[in-house]
Amino acid sequence: MTDKLASVDGQLREAALEALSYSDRTVSAGDPTLARLTSLGTRLWLDTGRLEEAAPLWTPEFSALTTNNTLANQVVQTGALDTAASEAARRIKDSQPGISDAVLVMELGFVVNCHVALRLVRAFDAFVSLELHPSVSTDIERTVDYARRYHAICPERFIIKVPLTPEGYCAIGRLSADGIPINYTLGFSARQNYIAALMSKPAYVNVFLGRLNAVVADNGIGDGVNVGERVTIATQSALRELRREGRSQTLLIAASMRSASQMLDLAGVDVYTIPPKVVTEFLKSGAGPEAIVSRLDTDYPVTLADSAVEEYVRPLWEITDEVRVLGEAVEGRGASMTGEELRQADADMRAGMFRRYTDAEKTMIRTDGKIPRIAHWDGCRAPLDDLMAQSALQSFTVDQGELDARLMRIAR
Repeated sequence: MTDKLASVDGQLREAALEALSYSDRTVSAGDPTLARLTSLGTRLWLDTGRLEEAAPLWTPEFSALTTNNTLANQVVQTGALDTAASEAARRIKDSQPGISDAVLVMELGFVVNCHVALRLVRAFDAFVSLELHPSVSTDIERTVDYARRYHAICPERFIIKVPLTPEGYCAIGRLSADGIPINYTLGFSARQNYIAALMSKPAYVNVFLGRLNAVVADNGIGDGVNVGERVTIATQSALRELRREGRSQTLLIAASMRSASQMLDLAGVDVYTIPPKVVTEFLKSGAGPEAIVSRLDTDYPVTLADSAVEEYVRPLWEITDEVRVLGEAVEGRGASMTGEELRQADADMRAGMFRRYTDAEKTMIRTDGKIPRIAHWDGCRAPLDDLMAQSALQSFTVDQGELDARLMRIAR
């Protein structure tokens, strides 16, 4: 950030202080079933950036909300932040004449994401997890710079999302060393999160369980039942082991739940991020507190098409000896390594976690959407967890493009 843009950040900090001091909040009554979940150690986060969607569901059992590029885009496309974006564009261009469109849209995205999050802080006095622009996902320095800036706006409430890439592991090592709470997002396997917890020590890692069930079912390689649940429980077990050993305090987020049943099936997992639709379904289901018991020791069965498919899918929940050796090699080194050094260590240890994607492959992934078509990879040429992370990142790039286009129209 240049000194000329410091005034923009300063105004956002003032807005954050106003949001934190706001006292005219409506406090809803608690829900006994949600309270039972929290009594098992599960923190409940609403998965939306839309204040109007969150307000009817908010109870004292919720402690945070989470936004991302898709959710921020939904808010911005309503026009709710057009005035704030227009005023920000004027201030930015006045403070830095000749600013390029590329830099301007990044700065406007920064401002708008802060406003989305601060609306939620003001309404609920909650923690808010907000995500970086996907264009910085493989740039350690820019990731660190923007994450520090976001955190400085509201260190009391902001949790910064960084997407899972080899460079992300390294950037988070620096940010965690600064004491910045990081939500290492777009995770899809126990091994990804095991390495993150050892190497970078983020506050949170994720398993996007709904998409894991979908990738198996949609590609016809199994019925998709329990895949995400099994990966989530395996990840939670691995992280609990690291906590007992004093090697990491990273918490797990069971992310992007698709059904109320998953809230029951994963009781006891550190954190849930729950879309409003799933919360509504859960509250209408009639499940009472007596239905909530810890499921952390549940061994969820997974049905796959054949042994070759099982070999391909099993690394989602399995932490092999090779992965453990890689973890020992990179433990505590996140702040000093580069993404390429991590890729090389992965290759040297034969852990098989990362693939170098060509531009053509990234285009194919973006075209396929959030759920990749396994047939495009001849079954096993790309690690499934790595492919899922890349697919999620590319899908965010599409939504970010829509958001950027609207912001640039406003700026002109």
